[in-house]
Amino acid sequence: MPDTTSSEPPNTALDGRLSYAIFQLARAHRGHAAAMLRALNLHPGQELLLMQLFDRDGQTQAELLERVGLDHSTVSKSLRRMQEAGLLTREPAAHDRRVMVVSLTDTGRALQEPIADMWRTLERISVRDLTPDQIETFTECARIIEKSVRDHSRQAPDA
Repeated sequence: MPDTTSSEPPNTALDGRLSYAIFQLARAHRGHAAAMLRALNLHPGQELLLMQLFDRDGQTQAELLERVGLDHSTVSKSLRRMQEAGLLTREPAAHDRRVMVVSLTDTGRALQEPIADMWRTLERISVRDLTPDQIETFTECARIIEKSVRDHSRQAPDA
Protein backbone atom coordinates (compact mmCIF):
# COMPACT_ATOMS: atom_id res chain seq x y z
CA MET A 1 0.00 0.00 0.00
CA PRO A 2 1.60 3.30 -1.05
CA ASP A 3 2.27 6.02 1.52
CA THR A 4 -0.08 8.89 0.76
CA THR A 5 0.76 10.87 3.89
CA SER A 6 1.87 14.38 2.96
CA SER A 7 5.08 15.62 4.55
CA GLU A 8 3.79 19.18 4.14
CA PRO A 9 1.83 20.42 7.13
CA PRO A 10 -1.70 21.73 6.71
CA ASN A 11 -2.00 25.51 6.58
CA THR A 12 -3.06 25.67 10.22
CA ALA A 13 0.26 24.11 11.24
CA LEU A 14 2.53 26.24 9.05
CA ASP A 15 3.78 28.16 12.08
CA GLY A 16 4.47 24.85 13.80
CA ARG A 17 6.42 22.97 11.12
CA LEU A 18 8.83 21.36 13.58
CA SER A 19 6.03 20.24 15.88
CA TYR A 20 4.10 18.82 12.93
CA ALA A 21 7.22 16.97 11.72
CA ILE A 22 7.73 15.53 15.22
CA PHE A 23 4.09 14.41 15.31
CA GLN A 24 4.39 12.70 11.90
CA LEU A 25 7.69 11.06 12.85
CA ALA A 26 6.37 9.82 16.19
CA ARG A 27 3.24 8.42 14.56
CA ALA A 28 5.18 6.55 11.86
CA HIS A 29 7.82 5.27 14.28
CA ARG A 30 5.28 4.18 16.89
CA GLY A 31 3.16 2.46 14.25
CA HIS A 32 6.10 0.45 12.95
CA ALA A 33 7.27 -0.39 16.47
CA ALA A 34 3.73 -1.50 17.40
CA ALA A 35 3.66 -3.92 14.47
CA MET A 36 7.01 -5.35 15.55
CA LEU A 37 5.79 -5.67 19.14
CA ARG A 38 2.63 -7.47 18.04
CA ALA A 39 4.89 -10.14 16.55
CA LEU A 40 6.24 -10.63 20.09
CA ASN A 41 2.69 -10.65 21.56
CA LEU A 42 3.35 -7.33 23.31
CA HIS A 43 1.48 -4.04 23.38
CA PRO A 44 3.34 -0.73 22.91
CA GLY A 45 4.88 0.40 26.17
CA GLN A 46 5.15 -3.08 27.62
CA GLU A 47 8.63 -3.42 26.15
CA LEU A 48 9.69 -0.28 28.03
CA LEU A 49 8.62 -1.82 31.32
CA LEU A 50 10.34 -5.10 30.47
CA MET A 51 13.56 -3.30 29.53
CA GLN A 52 13.61 -1.59 32.93
CA LEU A 53 13.15 -4.97 34.60
CA PHE A 54 15.88 -6.54 32.42
CA ASP A 55 18.25 -3.89 33.81
CA ARG A 56 17.06 -4.28 37.40
CA ASP A 57 14.57 -6.98 38.26
CA GLY A 58 12.44 -6.68 41.38
CA GLN A 59 11.61 -2.97 41.20
CA THR A 60 8.60 -1.50 42.89
CA GLN A 61 5.69 -0.39 40.79
CA ALA A 62 6.42 3.22 41.82
CA GLU A 63 10.04 2.91 40.63
CA LEU A 64 8.87 1.61 37.27
CA LEU A 65 6.39 4.47 36.99
CA GLU A 66 9.17 6.99 37.55
CA ARG A 67 11.59 5.31 35.14
CA VAL A 68 9.25 4.99 32.15
CA GLY A 69 7.49 8.31 32.60
CA LEU A 70 4.01 6.96 31.94
CA ASP A 71 0.93 7.67 34.03
CA HIS A 72 -0.14 5.42 36.88
CA SER A 73 -3.23 3.96 35.21
CA THR A 74 -1.32 3.07 32.02
CA VAL A 75 1.43 1.31 33.96
CA SER A 76 -1.04 -0.50 36.23
CA LYS A 77 -3.05 -1.75 33.25
CA SER A 78 0.10 -2.83 31.40
CA LEU A 79 1.50 -4.65 34.42
CA ARG A 80 -1.82 -6.42 35.00
CA ARG A 81 -1.90 -7.59 31.36
CA MET A 82 1.72 -8.67 31.53
CA GLN A 83 1.08 -10.59 34.74
CA GLU A 84 -1.91 -12.32 33.12
CA ALA A 85 0.34 -13.22 30.16
CA GLY A 86 2.84 -14.81 32.56
CA LEU A 87 5.63 -12.28 31.90
CA LEU A 88 5.96 -10.99 35.45
CA THR A 89 4.73 -11.25 39.00
CA ARG A 90 3.58 -8.53 41.39
CA GLU A 91 3.85 -9.25 45.07
CA PRO A 92 3.67 -7.10 48.20
CA ALA A 93 7.06 -5.98 49.50
CA ALA A 94 8.27 -7.54 52.73
CA HIS A 95 8.90 -4.12 54.30
CA ASP A 96 5.50 -2.65 53.35
CA ARG A 97 2.55 -4.75 52.16
CA ARG A 98 1.12 -1.71 50.30
CA VAL A 99 4.18 -1.57 48.02
CA MET A 100 4.10 -3.91 45.03
CA VAL A 101 7.37 -5.46 43.82
CA VAL A 102 7.45 -6.36 40.13
CA SER A 103 9.63 -9.29 39.04
CA LEU A 104 10.18 -11.07 35.76
CA THR A 105 9.18 -14.66 35.22
CA ASP A 106 11.29 -16.96 33.05
CA THR A 107 8.87 -16.24 30.20
CA GLY A 108 9.36 -12.50 30.61
CA ARG A 109 13.13 -12.84 30.92
CA ALA A 110 13.19 -14.86 27.68
CA LEU A 111 11.97 -11.75 25.80
CA GLN A 112 15.17 -9.80 26.47
CA GLU A 113 16.99 -10.82 23.29
CA PRO A 114 13.91 -10.64 21.01
CA ILE A 115 13.21 -7.12 22.31
CA ALA A 116 16.86 -6.12 21.86
CA ASP A 117 16.70 -7.49 18.29
CA MET A 118 13.50 -5.54 17.65
CA TRP A 119 15.10 -2.28 18.84
CA ARG A 120 18.23 -2.91 16.75
CA THR A 121 16.06 -3.51 13.68
CA LEU A 122 13.95 -0.42 14.36
CA GLU A 123 17.13 1.63 14.77
CA ARG A 124 18.58 0.28 11.51
CA ILE A 125 15.36 1.16 9.66
CA SER A 126 15.20 4.60 11.28
CA VAL A 127 18.76 5.68 10.48
CA ARG A 128 19.39 3.94 7.17
CA ASP A 129 19.51 7.23 5.20
CA LEU A 130 21.37 9.26 7.84
CA THR A 131 25.07 9.81 8.40
CA PRO A 132 26.59 9.20 11.84
CA ASP A 133 26.84 12.98 12.32
CA GLN A 134 23.16 13.43 11.43
CA ILE A 135 22.20 10.70 13.89
CA GLU A 136 24.18 12.40 16.67
CA THR A 137 22.76 15.85 15.85
CA PHE A 138 19.19 14.56 15.66
CA THR A 139 19.57 12.70 18.95
CA GLU A 140 20.93 15.80 20.70
CA CYS A 141 18.16 17.99 19.25
CA ALA A 142 15.48 15.48 20.24
CA ARG A 143 16.74 15.46 23.84
CA ILE A 144 16.76 19.26 23.96
CA ILE A 145 13.21 19.45 22.58
CA GLU A 146 12.00 16.77 24.99
CA LYS A 147 13.53 18.64 27.95
CA SER A 148 11.96 21.91 26.81
CA VAL A 149 8.52 20.34 26.52
CA ARG A 150 8.84 18.55 29.88
CA ASP A 151 10.08 21.71 31.61
CA HIS A 152 7.17 23.71 30.20
CA SER A 153 4.71 21.01 31.28
CA ARG A 154 5.96 21.34 34.87
CA GLN A 155 5.31 25.08 34.92
CA ALA A 156 2.10 26.64 36.18
CA PRO A 157 -0.92 26.14 33.86
CA ASP A 158 -1.02 29.80 32.89
CA ALA A 159 2.61 29.75 31.63
